[in-house]
Amino acid sequence: MLTVPAAIGVFDSGVGGLSVLKHIRAQLPRQHLLYVADSGHVPYGDKTPDYIRERSVALTRFLLGEGAGAVVIACNTATAAAAATLRARFEVPIIGMEPAVKPAVAATRSGVIGVLATVGTLESARFAALLELYAGDVEIVTQACPGLVEQVEAGEVDSPATTELVERYTQPLLARGADTLVLGCTHYPFLRPLIAAAAGPAVALIDTGEAVAKQVVRRLADALAAAGTLPEERFWTTGELRSARRIVGQLWGRPVTVGAL
Repeated sequence: MLTVPAAIGVFDSGVGGLSVLKHIRAQLPRQHLLYVADSGHVPYGDKTPDYIRERSVALTRFLLGEGAGAVVIACNTATAAAAATLRARFEVPIIGMEPAVKPAVAATRSGVIGVLATVGTLESARFAALLELYAGDVEIVTQACPGLVEQVEAGEVDSPATTELVERYTQPLLARGADTLVLGCTHYPFLRPLIAAAAGPAVALIDTGEAVAKQVVRRLADALAAAGTLPEERFWTTGELRSARRIVGQLWGRPVTVGAL
């Protein structure tokens, strides 16, 4: 039987994957959690697949060196570019993300779904396969959202500039009749209040953080080893350390220590 140490490693292009980490913590309150924000290389959405694979391998290797027995790719773009490579190279469970197209198809009443995502996610073969598999007769309208990741990275989750971007990106989807919006980037749940205000109460917002956390539990249920000490979260960043401490603490909900990577 696979034995997974108490630590689960999670990485993202930046701080967006903290939205996934929160769901994992809710599902697994007794595990040590390790998180790397690759903010020195954010955003991934405009990077080449080769570049993202290189970063993903380096971050996974670091997390394993810190004691992770499983790794969650808390980034849709990195999952599309690097999940297969990581699974081929490393023996530990690798759990990825994907935009929540399937539940959105089940939820829509108008038959039109809007997807907010990065360019990298929308152009990936993985996303194209999701549409082919689940779309059926439902119309799926996509919207690339340059700038939103950077606003979250800066901690600007409710500023006028962020509000203007959210309104700019949601309106074309609503104009097409979308009654369900997929938050196709792990940074976007931190903008949920702005997106909900722009979309209105009749529009459902769907992200995959909770589903990924449940997948972690399913994949590792028979092998998870509870922490022998008080469970903790450890954070690292490849970005500027002082701002990372402030923003990670802001999004996590309490002050944290962030190490340099």
